[in-house]
Amino acid sequence: MEGRCMKCKTQREMKDAKQVTMKNGKPAVEGVCPVCGTKMFKIGQMK
Repeated sequence: MEGRCMKCKTQREMKDAKQVTMKNGKPAVEGVCPVCGTKMFKIGQMK
């Protein structure tokens, strides 16, 4: 799953991506940037 790293400011493939549910019940994907280790987050379902 690809997401945007806020620290690197680029689109990257998430490492350790997992499906989560936000407080409002909507799906999201959470992972880690493979380059800098910053947490990445993308709203929507995992494909």
